Amino acid sequence: MQLPLYFISDIHLNLDRNPAEVKRQEHLFSFLRHVGKTGGTLFIVGDLFDFYFEYPDMIPKTYFEFYRELADLKDRNIELHYLLGNHDYWGMKFIRSTLMDKVYPRDTIIETGDMKIYLTHGDGILSWDYSYRILKAVLQHRWFIGFYRWIHPTLGYAFARLIANRQKNYPHSEEYNTKVRSEMTAFASRRIGEGARVVITGHYHQAVEIGIKSGKLIILGDWIRLFTYAIFDGHDLQLRSWDSHA
Repeated sequence: MQLPLYFISDIHLNLDRNPAEVKRQEHLFSFLRHVGKTGGTLFIVGDLFDFYFEYPDMIPKTYFEFYRELADLKDRNIELHYLLGNHDYWGMKFIRSTLMDKVYPRDTIIETGDMKIYLTHGDGILSWDYSYRILKAVLQHRWFIGFYRWIHPTLGYAFARLIANRQKNYPHSEEYNTKVRSEMTAFASRRIGEGARVVITGHYHQAVEIGIKSGKLIILGDWIRLFTYAIFDGHDLQLRSWDSHA
């Protein structure tokens, strides 16, 4: 695992490449090209796609430009690590064996030197997420995935667009965000008590660093409104905003 380590989450690549989506992706691509120049390792901490599903002989063509950017990073010997989120846990053979170097279906711990980082997408952790945890278990079950593969791709993706559009309510009230930070701080405190130095999560579309004991919690923000990422250079791990003109 080469330094620096970059961490991003909640890109939510759209199934429709309209002009606004193209502009947003170009901003992302400028960041990816920066990573290619500096070298290192890229961690995508969930919700890379608004929706992703592979059929045995088909992958979503609308993400072609993004596939090409990642292929270029691999040609530059950038390691690509991908922790699946709630929008993209149906990543299958192409994602696992071609696009990424390593895929994590659940929370994981990475270590480099004396730095131990706990990575989680963050979905299903909050105390009031009990109904979502049940839904997640159903959607990830192999029987459900097998059933969905029998649906014609045109119908499958039409349904996905409908669900994705209904879920686009990322800006939340400050009261909600405060509750999230409180619960995620408690979660991170437990992980730090078990030996992690930093807990990194996505999912919540807010960009914050919170000091906890001798460690910290980083909520990564997103690439819809905030365009934020974290970087570990071997000494410090910081949350930053991306400016393509920097």
